[in-house]
Amino acid sequence: MLKFTIEGRLANGRGRAGRIETAHGVIETPAFIPVGTKATVKAVMPESVRDDVGAQAVLANTYHLYLQPGPEILRKAGGLGRFMNWKGPTFTDSGGFQAFSLQGGMQAMRASKFAKEAAGTDKEAAEDISDQPIAAGLAAVDDDGVTFKSILDGSTHRFTPEASIDIQHAIGADIIFTLDECAPPSAIHEAQKKAIDRTHVWAERCVTHHKKLSNEERSTDQSLFGIVQGGRHEDLRRESARAIGAMDFDGFGIGGTFEKEDMASAVGWVCDELPEGKPRHLLGIGEPADLILGIENGADTFDCVAPTRLARNAAAYTSAEGRLNILNARFVTDFGPLDPHCSCSTCKNYTRAYLAHLFRAKEMLGATLLSIHNLHFLVELTKEARKAILEGSFDIFKKKVLSDLKS
Repeated sequence: MLKFTIEGRLANGRGRAGRIETAHGVIETPAFIPVGTKATVKAVMPESVRDDVGAQAVLANTYHLYLQPGPEILRKAGGLGRFMNWKGPTFTDSGGFQAFSLQGGMQAMRASKFAKEAAGTDKEAAEDISDQPIAAGLAAVDDDGVTFKSILDGSTHRFTPEASIDIQHAIGADIIFTLDECAPPSAIHEAQKKAIDRTHVWAERCVTHHKKLSNEERSTDQSLFGIVQGGRHEDLRRESARAIGAMDFDGFGIGGTFEKEDMASAVGWVCDELPEGKPRHLLGIGEPADLILGIENGADTFDCVAPTRLARNAAAYTSAEGRLNILNARFVTDFGPLDPHCSCSTCKNYTRAYLAHLFRAKEMLGATLLSIHNLHFLVELTKEARKAILEGSFDIFKKKVLSDLKS
């Protein structure tokens, strides 16, 4: 069912504006996709994600939905969208990143400058995609898959490429991803090479099993994306992109964790090698400046837990003042909007003083209102980027956004 149309391009030949058509609706790209890890965007109702945030799609997590409530519950419910009352397109990642986390890879990622900057504080950087710290040593990866212990009750489970596809078919998202091995950014070349070789073998197995299930189910509603890995090594990124790009995928994910200075270059290397006519999703990237650089270098869609995680820690993106911490004393008597240039329901209806009060009083509404704003900020940023690409003014747009973020 997936159809991708390119509607405009940047002069550099990488960045583009497009349109992804799925069984449950259209995604105009570039687009930021909010993360609904456990079939919920934390602290925000699905109706608000659609109406107040303006999101076109949501992404959920295979690992967490497998553990709770379980794939059969989701199958019986009619799939992820019906289960969580989301009527638009849905994504699920493969669970590979969680396997990486459970091995202790998060420790390596937490040490990176990129993770610390994205999270804002070391405490926040200790949270992974599930927004919970995950202990090391709970998983073991081999050539056939990954064995791991549940973070809920310690029980032992096994993901193979085929099992990941089975689970994602039961969850029923429009766009699903292959199981991959995500090595930490600090991994040496030899370790990254081993990881991409394993990722490529798993990708082929995922394609074969996805086609088998689709034929058995007599359905073409789900589209499979292959994931490119390779860390910070240009030769491995390009090799992985060529290998994954040659397989029969509907689109592609760009995976891995990055040092801050590597992200834009790595995305560009990958997009230079991937087929032009298929969408590209940059996994786990959502800081405003990084979205702009990702778009410029060829990524079409993005997801990240950062906007809601930061919101729960009283931090907000703003268009003219960069990131603000609403707990700062100066906001206690500031009766202006959080961001006077923002049209979200939080900025239209609530003051900085009220938001500061909610967080100081430890009221849950504070996290909800800031989450709505932060998500809306990123969704609108990508919509503005799309408009700038189509109008031929992206360079001016990029310069202004990056300048404002530094204020």
